[in-house]
Amino acid sequence: MSGPYASGDRAVAAEQISGTVATGDYPQFIQNAQFIQLPAGGLPAPDQVSGAGVWNVTRRPSQVFVGRKNDLEQLARTLDAGGAGLVGQSVAGLGGVGKTELALHHAHKRRGSYTTVWWITADGPDSVTAGLASLARRLAPAVFALNDEQAEQWATAWLQHNDGWLLVLDNVDDPAHVEPLIGMLDGGHVLVTTRRDVDWSRHGLVSIRLGVLTAKDAETMLVERTGQHDTAAARAIAAELGRLPLALEQAAAYINHHRLTLASYRARLAEQPAQMHASVAPGHDGQRAITRVWDITLAALRYSTAVEVLGVLAWLAPDDVPRELVTLLTGDAIAADRALGLLASYSMITLTDGFVGVHRLVQAVLRSNETAGDDAAPAARCNQAVRLLAEAIPTDPQNDPEGWPGWRRLLPHITALAEHSPNSVESAELGRLLNQTVVFESGQGLHHQALAHATQALAITEAAYGSEHPDVATVLGNLASSYSDLGRPGEAVPLKQRALAITEAAYGPEHPDVAIRLGNLAASYFDLGRPGEAVPLCERALAITEAAYGPEHPTVAIRLGNLAASYSDLGRSGEAVPLKQRALAITEAAYGPEHPDVAIRLGNLAASYSALGRPGEAVPLCERALAITEAAYGPEHPDVATVLGNLASSYSALGRPGEAVPLEQRALAITEAAYGPEHPDVAIRLGNLAASYSDLGRPGEAVPLEQRALAITEAAYGPEHPDVAIRLGNLAASYSALGRPGEAVPLCERALAITEAAYGPEHPTVAIRLGNLAASYSDLGRPGEAVPLKQRALAITEAAYGPEHPDVAIRLGNLAASYFDLGRSGEAVPLCERALAITEAAYGPEHPTVAIRLGNLAASYSALGRSGEAVPLKQRALAITEAAYGPEHPDVAIRLGNLAASYSDLGRPAEAVPLCRQAVAIAEQSLPEGHPTLTSLRGFLKALLKPGIES
Repeated sequence: MSGPYASGDRAVAAEQISGTVATGDYPQFIQNAQFIQLPAGGLPAPDQVSGAGVWNVTRRPSQVFVGRKNDLEQLARTLDAGGAGLVGQSVAGLGGVGKTELALHHAHKRRGSYTTVWWITADGPDSVTAGLASLARRLAPAVFALNDEQAEQWATAWLQHNDGWLLVLDNVDDPAHVEPLIGMLDGGHVLVTTRRDVDWSRHGLVSIRLGVLTAKDAETMLVERTGQHDTAAARAIAAELGRLPLALEQAAAYINHHRLTLASYRARLAEQPAQMHASVAPGHDGQRAITRVWDITLAALRYSTAVEVLGVLAWLAPDDVPRELVTLLTGDAIAADRALGLLASYSMITLTDGFVGVHRLVQAVLRSNETAGDDAAPAARCNQAVRLLAEAIPTDPQNDPEGWPGWRRLLPHITALAEHSPNSVESAELGRLLNQTVVFESGQGLHHQALAHATQALAITEAAYGSEHPDVATVLGNLASSYSDLGRPGEAVPLKQRALAITEAAYGPEHPDVAIRLGNLAASYFDLGRPGEAVPLCERALAITEAAYGPEHPTVAIRLGNLAASYSDLGRSGEAVPLKQRALAITEAAYGPEHPDVAIRLGNLAASYSALGRPGEAVPLCERALAITEAAYGPEHPDVATVLGNLASSYSALGRPGEAVPLEQRALAITEAAYGPEHPDVAIRLGNLAASYSDLGRPGEAVPLEQRALAITEAAYGPEHPDVAIRLGNLAASYSALGRPGEAVPLCERALAITEAAYGPEHPTVAIRLGNLAASYSDLGRPGEAVPLKQRALAITEAAYGPEHPDVAIRLGNLAASYFDLGRSGEAVPLCERALAITEAAYGPEHPTVAIRLGNLAASYSALGRSGEAVPLKQRALAITEAAYGPEHPDVAIRLGNLAASYSDLGRPAEAVPLCRQAVAIAEQSLPEGHPTLTSLRGFLKALLKPGIES
């Protein structure tokens, strides 16, 4: 004790007296004054009182104590390492995180190491005074004669003059309440538990910040406390409760008292979270219910901005809230810093330089309760969160890559807001926010998320405006697009039909927005293999747009492109070209020759030239499109990757796959950098690169690319999406090229099943899958099983497109090949003749595909011993191919080899040899070493070079 103290009978000690002090036995005086009756001999000196065995910790620690071993050991190490003088440790953390439990375990475990262990609930200055007074009275009964303040002074003196003690100051709310005491101590151990995560080092205390349990430890705690071993349910409950020990303890007590299973409690928690958070088992402290445990902290904040910030944060995701979002909310970086700093000091948030985190259970409580210190209802804070995110999202979510990082940072918070928002939220604004989010998610390949948000946006928008509002049509269009992206165009059609009806009713049948709805509906008909139904919609959309805007408006170019695509799907590529040429001219006139939309038009026109067998005309268009796109967006924009892919395809069509590979490699790198390695567009780039490797005779290098593309597509869309069938077909083709048709067959069978399930058994794409499976059967030497598949594929294609479509010619050629394999060449000939006629009618007599048909027919003639009739067909095929691709194309080598074979069959090897030599020379120049075509031609030439023909 500092200062003078009395010793002896009726002694007085005072530093200052401002009244009368009386000693002696005067009952009448005692009745009218405050008095102290000292025991005989007076108060003992603090340094003469032993504290051995003094212990006031009445609460037992929990028998289930998991996940805190390291924290407990660190606490002991810190206190043990202090040596002489005061050793202090603060344990800070969120309410309910287990600070008191950790202190209890330390006190009980190390009880034998201390002479005295004294526990004070130090949630205010009066509590500290009362706790120290109790210590004094336990140590020296004579102190009972003193009031609390005097007893506190005596206890402080005792702590100063003794060591070997542990003083626990539990639940310190304000450092100022204990700073004077700690500052006067110079021996023993002080352990402080507090929600205030502030700098305690200036008081000589080392800090531990206690976090939530790990997922495994939280699961173990529930399993051990309940004696149940449903680890899946325990894991789910722990996640929902944010792995907070107090919440887990309350859940276990509730489960045990009510004889529930873990699974039953989990269901109740999902159905009624607010009620379950407020529930405690009988006999447990209601003030420790998880809904009440933070009330004191929130009431103590006394800073409305901090309370407002926390109320808004409750509606966002618990982790990685950008700090700039809080600055946007407060309107001032300094105000944001002050609010966040205060919340962090009370352990209500975690704070880094860039991000804010809030415990998910704190969020749940704030969302479901009127909050102490906050005058606004939770729904009002939700509305603030909606407006905040609507203000924060970048513009143009689909086309502006510079805004995508911002979108990615905000997306988890939009998702959380959408998940938790109550019906009372300002729905119209939330609907618009979600609709913009759907656009971003669709562009990023997040189609399942987009579908969920589009579905919610539709319900919200209908509730806000009614079912016939034009905004509902917009949301319907986005929802339909999500279904289409997920390979479910059949579900998209009625949504688009409804959107069209709403728009016509709202604006009339000639409004430009009606044209948009018509184009969207036409796209679904394309997806369903019904291009014939799409054409009149596209034609009407074009007419509406021209009437509304005039024939030279840029939107007219979009409508022309859609109509041209319809013609192409119908095998009328020749009719598509003038439409695309006009679209290009309109766009150049409207925007200038360097606009990115010009690049789109150039790419579309190039595609038609390629379809018409004119890849030489396609290449300069693609090259110009690439230059425009790079100049407009920079070399790393995803649209650059698209144009690179188009140019690479043109090079491949020209027999220059070696030049295609670096373009496709660059396109892949750009796409991965822009979207990440798991985006569906990455799968497209991988597939294109794999195709070029296959064209180069390197199917072994194609396989791992196609396997990765398949994995990405399955992960993005699910295992039953039509794009998965495409990837399976590509991988199967590579297996077949590697001589592994047995591995190809199950892939083709699965691809067929997926396509039939997605589109129905009569869709044209089913015909493609049937053809692929049939080819695998043929490769396995089972041509008899291939025939019915090819016959069905032919019937489907004729029914979908009509008997004169170019795809019908493909099916006829495939079926003829199986007849040929079965030795039924007589049945193959009429099929080949019909296929040739269809192709010539569709593309003209000089198209490269005509050369393929001529070759097939010639092969059938040769098989029938009519090689003389085969020669002019092969000569014509050679001339067409040279004219289309130039004399050095690898397809020219194939045509030369085929013609040489007919001369050889006719016993004219002298004419065959120079053709075969020329074919080998072309192949050696255009194909890599080891390519199957080059190997085959060399073998044929070797067979022709017999003695007597040439030395």
